[in-house]
Amino acid sequence: MSPILILIIITSYFGLLMLISHITSKNSSDASFYTGDRKSPWQVVAFGMIGAVMSGVTFVSIPGMVGTNYFYYLQFVFGNVVGYVFITYVLLPIYYDLKLISIYTYLETRFGTKTYKTGSLFFLISQSFGAALRLLLAAKILQFAVFDAFNIPFYVTVIIILILIWFYTHKSGIKTIVWTDTLQTFFLLLAAIVSIYVVKSSLNLDFTETITAVTNHKYFKVFDWDFNSGSNFYKQFISGFLIAVAMIGLDQNMMQKTLTCKNKKEAKNNILTFSLILAVTQFLFLGLGVMLYLYAEKFGIQLETLNGKFINTDDLFPMLSLNHFGIIASVSFILGITAASFSSVDSSLTALTTSFTHDFLDIQHKNSKEKKRLKNLVLLGFSMVIFTIIMLFSESKGNVISTIFKVAGYTYGPLLGLYLFGIFTKIKIKDTAVPFICVLTPLLTYYLNHLFLTKFSFDLGFMNILVNALLTIVCLIIVTKKNEK
Repeated sequence: MSPILILIIITSYFGLLMLISHITSKNSSDASFYTGDRKSPWQVVAFGMIGAVMSGVTFVSIPGMVGTNYFYYLQFVFGNVVGYVFITYVLLPIYYDLKLISIYTYLETRFGTKTYKTGSLFFLISQSFGAALRLLLAAKILQFAVFDAFNIPFYVTVIIILILIWFYTHKSGIKTIVWTDTLQTFFLLLAAIVSIYVVKSSLNLDFTETITAVTNHKYFKVFDWDFNSGSNFYKQFISGFLIAVAMIGLDQNMMQKTLTCKNKKEAKNNILTFSLILAVTQFLFLGLGVMLYLYAEKFGIQLETLNGKFINTDDLFPMLSLNHFGIIASVSFILGITAASFSSVDSSLTALTTSFTHDFLDIQHKNSKEKKRLKNLVLLGFSMVIFTIIMLFSESKGNVISTIFKVAGYTYGPLLGLYLFGIFTKIKIKDTAVPFICVLTPLLTYYLNHLFLTKFSFDLGFMNILVNALLTIVCLIIVTKKNEK
């Protein structure tokens, strides 16, 4: 596919985003960047959140991981759905009742200022790494498909993407992103559907035969009952529940969009609808993964292997789409990965800016001119942070989605422990001890995971978030105020 054509497609897509930004930025106030004026239709928010959650990582990693991890990821998705129910009926009412902009303000109300700042700081770290790793994968694909042809270095590609995102987000922030995410979700799903149709046609299968081919394939293994395995059902389900609670319910990025809904009832409808659509979408991408391997087998396409196992599986979907599926599938893939890269980073940058300006700069008490200046400086600052992280991980190989969830287990674990302890107990703690606890528990979790793996061949997998949260809770009990005991 011609790099010039791809560049025209990306430019046109960006022009569409700028048009949406122009329309939504009309009649915006200082608060619009952070709250969307709390007027977003919940149906639009629910659909748009699909693209933000999936990002380029899910778009590319989930189909590829089928070759090494079968359908075991679906166990994780089942846990996610239960986690979203918890968010709907436990966390959302708290956020709405307290009328929060930054959700970490809850920690100040419950424990104190030190805990509040610590919780926000852990989010900033988690979200910066998550956003960078998501953008890294998409940027690599765009580099291969477009920018290599013009001899443009990878770091310039990343800078271009970040500048484009800044252009359409800096005015109205979350108010714009609620609508741009909807467009981005549409193109992401369109790419998957077009690819499925192309593969189905190439394999001469009708709809029923396609379903049969996928469900009868050797990779269609949903449940893993090996207790020592990192993909064991119970580990995947529990970690799926906890990571959904942590990465959605305790994540300023996702909750900020939900809090733009008009009221609590519509916010609940948003989360429940979003969770069901997301589960179906992830199943669709897993099925696409099986079809991609079927296509490679039939047409004798050599895939990278090491010791009999597939490696660099994130390259499978881009390679087939750009080199084997034809012009329509290639165009839809480029639109999908561009949409995924923009949707994951634009909302992350807005959430990072919101959290830092409200939690550390007390921006709500500044005048209008100072608010705008601080907001733009912080947005630029976090763009530079994400750029730096991408450069540090630019040579990484393999399955990015697993890396993101493992990192989340260490960074979101303390947050999960703090919120569970705060919501389900009335115990007061020594606020000054919390920063030390939140640094200590991830280190202990890492040590325990290494110990279990080397001594007992027992892989915690994504369950490190549970261990981390439990250690945090135990430490919080230890630092309970004397009169509370």
